[in-house]
Amino acid sequence: MRALPLARKDSFDSVLAELRACTVCAPHLPLGPRPVVRGLPTARLLITSQAPGTKVHETGLSFNDRSGDRLRAWLGVDRDAFYDESRIAILPMGFCYPGRYERGGDLPPRPECAPLWHERVRALWPRIALTLLVGSYAIDYYLKGEKRPSMTETVRAWRDYLPDFLPLPHPSWRTTLWEKKNPWFAAEVLPELRRRVAALR
Repeated sequence: MRALPLARKDSFDSVLAELRACTVCAPHLPLGPRPVVRGLPTARLLITSQAPGTKVHETGLSFNDRSGDRLRAWLGVDRDAFYDESRIAILPMGFCYPGRYERGGDLPPRPECAPLWHERVRALWPRIALTLLVGSYAIDYYLKGEKRPSMTETVRAWRDYLPDFLPLPHPSWRTTLWEKKNPWFAAEVLPELRRRVAALR
């Protein structure tokens, strides 16, 4: 991962203000646009995930749901530490709630978001030492050409992507069964994840 230049405060403020006012995907968003992003230029850890759910859309607070509780348990941090923007930045693949499939489950992140915003926003965080790729959308985007044939195989090969990236499954309720089928995740990945996160505080 290439080093990124230090952004001035006025650049930081202007880019974040522009992002939070973005309406590019508005016609496709059932609840309307409400871009959610967190992080100050001092942040050392970046969490790149998929897209906000309805609770996050309502509150404007990233991972303010059960999946967030699970992710915090994986990281070994409490809510106060997790929402400390001076230390942890959160950049979803889609910034707004994308809606649901008729058969249930959230739609994928809007494809416009990452190409339009990620490079610009990542440049605001020059001190990021580790990026967590949470879920297949983040893994596919940032590890294209390097990822394994499946999300499970990619997470299992986590050592290959350090020190810049660490791929993780999405911490939704669906991952409960996945963890039971893949005990190496709790035995190998989570201890190293917690050690690295603690070292970045």
